[in-house]
Amino acid sequence: MTISSSILRFAGPFNSVIMAAADLPIIGSRIRGYIAPITYVGRRSGRLITLPVSYRISGDTVKIGVAIPDQKSWWRNFLGDGAPISIQFDEKRTGHAVARRDDRGRVEVVLQLDPA
Repeated sequence: MTISSSILRFAGPFNSVIMAAADLPIIGSRIRGYIAPITYVGRRSGRLITLPVSYRISGDTVKIGVAIPDQKSWWRNFLGDGAPISIQFDEKRTGHAVARRDDRGRVEVVLQLDPA
């Protein structure tokens, strides 16, 4: 088993723990300051998918860095013209996200939030 397949094997349980911890009274507010669940419709499956991501926000722009992008597929839903997405802060916000890969292979998904 390679390191990347080991990481992927634990991603589901890890994501579940993070999402549960974000709801805890004491540490939840700290976690929610940089990790939030996103929800989108899978481009192939048509299923509603929710997963936690780390983010940086500035005004109505949310930037989501994708660690180990070649081992993940979720961000590919936002290639090209992008797609609708929602993110759960203290309240649910919707917007449009576009994924871009730079010349060094790094991937960032930029979410432009709809007006509140």
